[in-house]
Formats: sequence, structure tokens, C-alpha cells
Amino acid sequence: MAGDPRERDSGKRLLVLGAGPAQLGLLAAARARDLYVIALDRDASAPGFRYADRRAIVSTEDESGIDRLASAERVSGVIAPGIDWPVAIAARIAERLALPHPISPETAALSTSKLRQRERFAEAGVPQPAYEICSGAVEATEAAERIGFPCVIKAPDRQGQRGLTLVRSAGEVDEAVRVALDASRTATLLVEEHVPGGEITVNAFSAGGHFHPLTVTDRLTAPLPAFGVALTHVWPSELEPAQIGAVIEAASAAASAVGITEGPSYTQVLVGPEGVRVGELAARLGGGHDAELCRVALGVDLNGAALAAALGEDIPPSALAPVARVGGACVRFLVPPPGQLKAIAGIEEAFAQEGIRGIRIYRRPGHRFGEFRRGPDRAGAILAVGDSREEALERAERAEATIRFDTVDVEALV
Repeated sequence: MAGDPRERDSGKRLLVLGAGPAQLGLLAAARARDLYVIALDRDASAPGFRYADRRAIVSTEDESGIDRLASAERVSGVIAPGIDWPVAIAARIAERLALPHPISPETAALSTSKLRQRERFAEAGVPQPAYEICSGAVEATEAAERIGFPCVIKAPDRQGQRGLTLVRSAGEVDEAVRVALDASRTATLLVEEHVPGGEITVNAFSAGGHFHPLTVTDRLTAPLPAFGVALTHVWPSELEPAQIGAVIEAASAAASAVGITEGPSYTQVLVGPEGVRVGELAARLGGGHDAELCRVALGVDLNGAALAAALGEDIPPSALAPVARVGGACVRFLVPPPGQLKAIAGIEEAFAQEGIRGIRIYRRPGHRFGEFRRGPDRAGAILAVGDSREEALERAERAEATIRFDTVDVEALV
């Protein structure tokens, strides 16, 4: 515990849904602002708990438990940064408790369902991959044949690559359907066109109905079997200015389609031979330390803006005015060798290197890493800056090589 809440920022109490890697930046910003923070997570060892005044071992998907906690703690606001499903829970709880909140439950529901997003995007004319809704292997096979291979089969209500498979032939459909349905909260799945080309992330903030695009970053992904998992977010994008304009226009149209007029948004846009397509949108901060990258690159405090929106505070236009502070910046994720973590070395040496603005380590000794397949398999991240994007990438890679994860084979332990 860290002090009397009555001595904190006019007694404002914030409930944060999640204390994992995706919430670290927001939680650190809340602590720096001296808010009284109640954080919840089902993982008792979640790294974000160190920033909380109170911690609750509650799942971010346990709506009734979260509702009771919010009522008992008499919170001033509730926020779900970094992960999708709790965004809708936060919006519903805020409405029930008459708390300020940037988005409505209806907008939150649209932003947390890939299926409902696809339907709304189609109604609004937002460019997106071709898709079909299916309920089993037979329907999925027929849909894949119509859409063409390779295609993507996914659960419509998951993130972090859960329930997501790149399908290259008809023989791979059955297994992809099983993976998607095992992860899905419903009995449905999506079969989507695979758009070859670059993946771009648009981090933005809406205020008073105006969409403020901030960092437009290249999303560099891992090779198979970690399909779709980001290894690096790098700014500025290598796209031509006209392409960046088209990407921003698509992200803005997507936010408008689901009803985002206030608060943060995180949009993944695919840039292929036939132009831009919106892959997905979330009404939240990006979970890959995107807000911290925005701060060092453009001087805009996205975490601070998100906190203000959750507490119903005014956000002056100047707070969302980007000014480039460096030539390049990147977030580089750390991938450990499989096995049980024994120790981590080289962190201080890496942080002392030029251009390194932050290092996050997600796991403690004793954690077991499996084969690298999904976002949660990452072990940490490095935030680096430079005079150019290339220099920022070089510095991040140099720091990455300095950090060593000492793991031991679990079977050998047995």
C-alpha cells in the first residue's frame, strides 16, 4: 500500500482492468500522476501490480466481480487499456455507476467484436478484407474456396493471436477451424482474405468528435508459426506520404463507423497491391507500449490523455498536438528461449546504451516459456530512439543482444 488516498490528486480513485504487460505504461502514468489506483488481474504475479495501491485477483472478464469491486471502492473512473474484451465491460460498468467514460457501451461492443466490426465497416463503406461468417468446417472450407488461399481463419472475439491461423490450402482448414472455435466465445468464426503487404498501426485520440492521428508505425511481424505476432513497432513508417494519408483516412473512417468520438483508438491497417484495408480496430490504447513510443517520438502523452478521458476531464487541443522530437523510434519485443526462466542478465548494461529510453521485463524467474507463437509468449520490450528509424532499430537490436534470458529445459528438470 502506498499512502492515504485522501492525499492523492483530489481523492480520485481509478480502477484499471488488467495489470499485465499491456497495462504497464498506463499504470505507471497513473502512479506518476498520484492517482489512487486499484488494479485487477487474475494473475497474482502480474507485473503491473507494483504500480497499484490496491490489487484484486479478479479476471478482467469477470463482469459481476468487477462491478462489485468498482461499487465497493467508490471509484472515480474505470479504464481497460491494452486488451480488447474488458473495454466493453468498462463501458457498461461506467454507465451503470454513472461514471464518466469516453465511449458508450454500444461503441465498446462494436470495438470488441471483429464480426460486428466487419458488418459495420461494410455498412459504412470502410475498406476491409473480404470475409465470410461460418459455423463449422464445411462452411469454412466452402468460404475459403470462394475467398481463395492463402486466407485467415480466426475467432471473432479474441486478440493476441488466439484462435488465429494462416491457411494455405484446403487441407489446413479443419485444424484452423478447431483452433478458432476452441478460442471463440461463440460458435462462429471468420474466414478472411489474406492481404499481402505491409501492416501499419495508427494510434490516435479523438476529442470533441475530431480524430487526431498520432503515430503511424510499421508493424514488423514474426515468421511462422507465430503468425501475426509483432516483433517491432517502428516509427516513422516507410510508406510514401500519399499511402500514409490513405492509411489515416481508413483508420478515421473505421473509428467513425463504430462511433468513437472521444478517447484513444488503435487501428491495424493492411497495405496491399489493391490499396489499404482495415484489419481491425480497438477503442483503447495499443497494448505494445504504443503510448510510450508516441511520447518519445511526438511528445504527446497518450497515457495521460486516456487517464483524463476515463476521469471525465477536459483535454486541451495542445495536449494532442504532435511535434517530432526524434528522427526515429521503435518498440522491440524480446523473445526468450523455451524453458523455465532461471535468471535475466544484462538489463542495466542494455539500458545504459545510447538511445535506450525504456526496458520492460514481463516475467519473473520460475515462469515457463513455451514455443513462441502468440503475443503473451514475449518476455519484454525495449523502447529506443535515434536520428532515423534505422538508427533506432540498430540501437534496439544492440540492446536486445545484451539482455540474456537464462532458461532450463522443463523436461530436464523433471
